[in-house]
Amino acid sequence: MKFTLSWLKDHLETDATLDEICTRLTEIGLEVENVDDKAAFKPFVIAKVLSAEKHPQADRLKVLSVDTGKGAPVQVVCGAPNARAGLIGAFAAPGTYVPGIDVTLAVGNIRGVESHGMMCSEKELMISDNHDGIIDLPEDALVGQSYAAYAHLDDPMIEINLTPNRPDCTSIYGIARDLAASGLGTLKAPAAPSFAVEGETTVKVTLDLDDEKLCPGFALRLVRGVKNGPSPKWMQQRLLAIGLRPINALVDITNYMTFDQGRPMHVFDAAKVKGNLTVRRAKDGETVLALDQREYKLGPNNVVIADADGIESIGGIMGGEHSGCDENTTDVLIESALWDPMNIAKSGRGLGIITDARYRFERGVDPEYMVPGLERTTELVLELCGGIAAKADVVGYKGHEPKIVDFPYSEVKRLTGLEVSTTESTEILTRLGFKVFGSGERVSVAVPSWRPDVDGKADLVEEVMRIHGVDNIKPAPLESHAAVNGKILTMLQIRTRIAKRALASRGMLEAVNWSFISEDQAKLFGGGSPALKLANPIASDMSDMRPSLLPGLLSAAQRNADKGYGDVAIFEVSGTYENDRPEGQRRVAGGIRRGTASLAGAGRMWSNNAKGGGKPVDVFDAKADALAVIEACGLPMGNIQIEQGGPEWYHPGRSGTIKMGPKIVLGYFGEFHPLTLEALDVSGALCGFEVYIDAMAEPKKKATRTKPALELSPFQAVKRDFAFVVDKSVEAGAIIKAASGVDRKLVTGVNVFDIFEGASLGEGKKSVAIEVQIQPVERTLTDEDFEALTEKIVASVTKFTGGVLRA
Repeated sequence: MKFTLSWLKDHLETDATLDEICTRLTEIGLEVENVDDKAAFKPFVIAKVLSAEKHPQADRLKVLSVDTGKGAPVQVVCGAPNARAGLIGAFAAPGTYVPGIDVTLAVGNIRGVESHGMMCSEKELMISDNHDGIIDLPEDALVGQSYAAYAHLDDPMIEINLTPNRPDCTSIYGIARDLAASGLGTLKAPAAPSFAVEGETTVKVTLDLDDEKLCPGFALRLVRGVKNGPSPKWMQQRLLAIGLRPINALVDITNYMTFDQGRPMHVFDAAKVKGNLTVRRAKDGETVLALDQREYKLGPNNVVIADADGIESIGGIMGGEHSGCDENTTDVLIESALWDPMNIAKSGRGLGIITDARYRFERGVDPEYMVPGLERTTELVLELCGGIAAKADVVGYKGHEPKIVDFPYSEVKRLTGLEVSTTESTEILTRLGFKVFGSGERVSVAVPSWRPDVDGKADLVEEVMRIHGVDNIKPAPLESHAAVNGKILTMLQIRTRIAKRALASRGMLEAVNWSFISEDQAKLFGGGSPALKLANPIASDMSDMRPSLLPGLLSAAQRNADKGYGDVAIFEVSGTYENDRPEGQRRVAGGIRRGTASLAGAGRMWSNNAKGGGKPVDVFDAKADALAVIEACGLPMGNIQIEQGGPEWYHPGRSGTIKMGPKIVLGYFGEFHPLTLEALDVSGALCGFEVYIDAMAEPKKKATRTKPALELSPFQAVKRDFAFVVDKSVEAGAIIKAASGVDRKLVTGVNVFDIFEGASLGEGKKSVAIEVQIQPVERTLTDEDFEALTEKIVASVTKFTGGVLRA
């Protein structure tokens, strides 16, 4: 929100300096983001052309002798057609930065003649688009005076960072009201508009809506016989100062009202409106050419203003080009209406339109100012454009019913710690426009119509606190503890951090994605229920809460691949959503690998036998990542079970389910189903996993004890290889489990390093080769010991899998 100091003082009687005003704005919650003191205009001075001679080397240039009011005249080469002796204008000396041409002047040599500065046009000073000639001032302009002061260009511009809950301060009048309530000056009471009314507004308005909240009120007035030319200089300067381009008087008045009073207005050229106006829902497929010269396709969710020929305006957002006002407008219809904030927000986002009107209507405008706003706008139109005003036509508005809040004064102390007397609290609320009823320690407070953000007693406490002064809250030290603090983080928080570290240590990079995805993506990963659909999505493709981390990670990997980074390993540890209840939010560690971003384990591994080039990622990379998270979180790996297959978004033959015991599902891993990747428009070798951290059981509480010393066996470890022929249906994990369970003291590791299938093994058979690590602890093993252990391993594998030792 931008405004100038002089504009603010139109509504605030104060002697406060610019610095004092800015400090107070921040103190009362209207944070000052930027102050432009217009220092760039200070070097420009009023100067007089003493003589204008033809340039000896150029027909269109003149050599001027210019009196700047400081010392001897200076020589300036100028090409402006209106340059002449006696002209008084704005001069820029060498070293001056000229904003309109983005140049810092220096002494120049133009066709052999030195030029010591320049006489400026309005466009070069960015005060208008006029560049037909240099600025031509009246004869009474004082030579040597600051041009900025003369033209009122030295008016400081203030920009505040307005939070969405303060629609009352989308107007300069509202900002002045807050400053006055804080004690920095007095709010000037605006004079009631007064003008003659003649005749009726012949164009009538009908509200044809199935929900009256979409347009709670509509006011319209016809003004005949206007002359629509440029707006006055003072209005143009104020609009330019806040970044708006002056267009014509009628349009500039509506823009002025938007910022001055926070009341968006609209004007129709009455001659271009056919018949009466109807406020209705747009029909599916209807289009309108808007004032931004773009055509928009509308639907029933958009509320429009239409005449007999079709749509003339998108209600509360933007007018139509067809009925816009120009220099030929003689009769004008002035509109002042109320719109549903939620519908305005959804329509604006759906259409991709951002306007000052939408900005205010979607936050909530003052309903009680709908008619007074029309009166003030009419007064400005009559003052600047002339004409005769007809009687206003007001439809639909039923008046404002103020909210009543039960307010115990003790809440101020309870919520803020501030000692504020009941008298001061009452005075603060009254100065802000609230009405206080009752007496004692508990009162009823009526909320003013311009404060839709105030709903309860906590909001009233906030009002008292910010005006009384947040800086009055005294700092208090935190309570010290007599002993070392105990554990602060929960086990879920601890495991979340551990999971991140574990995945980062495996060469993966952390990603942070939106919690919102499109409905199609949500359904693809088991979500998409109505309960998880957002009521007010920030974009059409972010309509649902995510049921999985994988859609965001896959999309991120594809974006990297599109930019030439195909080998990506990324993870995220965050929330997913199964339903709209608290227990439906899961804490998940998920990750994907793409291309050749593999981190194969060290040692002999059957999947490491690829020759040449990088090995594409596969199901075993995802499995290793998932198990690394589980192990890092402290779960007993001996109780982990792997079952083939996973959810439908994984490849059915290259995926697995991780369980703790027969019932608790800890997660899934695998390569992705081709149809899933096609639906997401993702390509390449991809694998991924998700581990449910919140499904991990809390560790059993044990007596605090010192961690035992690391004990390493002094005896040499031995590795033995075995190859078993088993049915193809037998999982390798069953062989590993059978071999590991023979003697848990001696067998410290079992690893699959080769799988072979061939006709020599027989139909339906495969060979699985394992490496068994044997670690003696008490003594060196003899050949007889190894033979006995070997027999036990073979017998165990045969018993549990039906496998036989391969010859």
